[in-house]
Amino acid sequence: TKLPIYPIPLVQPIRDPRNSNRKGLMKRASLSFLFFAMLLGCSSNSGKESSKPQPPATELSSGRIALQRLIPAARFWAPDALPMRLESQPTKESNGQDGKSGLWKATFASSSTSKEEVFTWSGLSDPDIPRGIDHGAAEPFDASNRSTQPFQLGFLKVDTDKAFEVAQAHGGKQLLAKDPTARVKYVLDWNPQANQLKWRVGYGGTDVSPKLSVIVNATTAEFVHKE
Repeated sequence: TKLPIYPIPLVQPIRDPRNSNRKGLMKRASLSFLFFAMLLGCSSNSGKESSKPQPPATELSSGRIALQRLIPAARFWAPDALPMRLESQPTKESNGQDGKSGLWKATFASSSTSKEEVFTWSGLSDPDIPRGIDHGAAEPFDASNRSTQPFQLGFLKVDTDKAFEVAQAHGGKQLLAKDPTARVKYVLDWNPQANQLKWRVGYGGTDVSPKLSVIVNATTAEFVHKE
């Protein structure tokens, strides 16, 4: 006689409720860790963005100080180098009305090498103009040319702020009252006819033809004349 065959019931594993709690806790912990990691990453990136180096602020300089900054570089080029001409370069960041400029250019001459070279100092934040000291290529220098004679530094006793003050008292103040945005340019060179060092303070116009030029003795601060 055949015995009846009964289906064997599948035995379901007994689930420990503690395991479910552990898995839930682990899942929530993972999500919390991911959330805080994202927050940390965002704050780290924002910190990097805020710590990007900012361009330096514009530095202005008077003529005498700018020349003193250029002398070591010129003496490195030629130990006997002497300044022959110094001039400011008005820019959108400095109009020169306070006796200062963010860009100065000086021409130095060397008798031993019969060469002259232009050196520039820049305190501008303009990325197109290198900040600091730069120089160009050497050119021939003719020591016999009286119109381009170098001068000894001892003659320069008056800075551009004082030269501007003198120029203001001889027509400059009236011109700026009519044209407050007029740029002011400074040129320093040797006057062989008068045997003196002079500042030329030019108001407005162009480099070749300013609206007003006031000549000031760079040794005594005396007013010479105006053009």
